[in-house]
Amino acid sequence: MSVKFKRVLLKLSGEALQGENGIINYDYLRSIGKVVKGCIEDGAEIAVVVGAGNIWRGRQGLDMNRVRADQMGMLATVINAIAIQDAFISVGVDTVVMSAVEMNVFAEQYTVRDANKLLSEGKVTVFGAGTGNPYFSTDTGAVLRAAEIGADVILMAKHIDGVYTADPMKDPDAKKLDETTYDYILEHHLGVIDLTAASLATDARLPLYLFALDDPENIRRVINGENMGTIVNI
Repeated sequence: MSVKFKRVLLKLSGEALQGENGIINYDYLRSIGKVVKGCIEDGAEIAVVVGAGNIWRGRQGLDMNRVRADQMGMLATVINAIAIQDAFISVGVDTVVMSAVEMNVFAEQYTVRDANKLLSEGKVTVFGAGTGNPYFSTDTGAVLRAAEIGADVILMAKHIDGVYTADPMKDPDAKKLDETTYDYILEHHLGVIDLTAASLATDARLPLYLFALDDPENIRRVINGENMGTIVNI
C-alpha cells in the first residue's frame, strides 16, 4: 500500500497515553506501536513528539519559578519518550529517543542530521524534552521538529476528535470543523493547539491533521489518505 504522506511528525498528547490506574497505559502504547509498524511497512517514515500532561505541565507549578517548572515538564516528556521506545521495540519497531537537552545515559542528543539519518533508515525517532527551552509547549516543539526534518504533515493525536468553533466541554453549541486554517485558530484563540505552534506552522507552511487517538488505527488511516478529525491548512 502506498502512503499519502511519506515523512510524518506524530504528536501524541500525554493525556491520551494515560491509563485509568497509572500515568502510562503500556498496553495502549504497544497497540500504537503495532499501528506505527504497519505504517512503516507501508513506506512511511515516522518521528514522534510526546507531551507530558499525564505527568506534569509547567503551568501546574503556580508558585514555582517558571523556568524550573517548565524544565520539570521537559523531563516528564523524556519519561514518556522512553516508555514509547520500550513499547515500540517490544512489538518490533526499531526506535530511538533523542533529547533536546543533554542526557546521554537516557537518550541521544538531538541533531537534525542524525534525526534525518535515523528516519531514512526506517527507525522511529522520538523527540523528548520539547524544544529544550522554557515557555514553549510540546505543540510548538512538534511543529519545530516537523519543519526541521522536512515532514510532509503533522499528525496531532489528542483526546479530542478535532477542532471545534469553541471548547465543546464548555459550549454545547460548539461545532466540529472538518477543515480550517491556522488564521482561524489564531483569530478565535482556539486552545486546541498552542497559538505559537499555529503561528510557526503557518510560517513553515505545514498542514496538520488533528484527530482523536481513541482508535490507534486512526494514525494509519490519515497517513494513507483518509480524512479524519480536522485538517488545518495554511
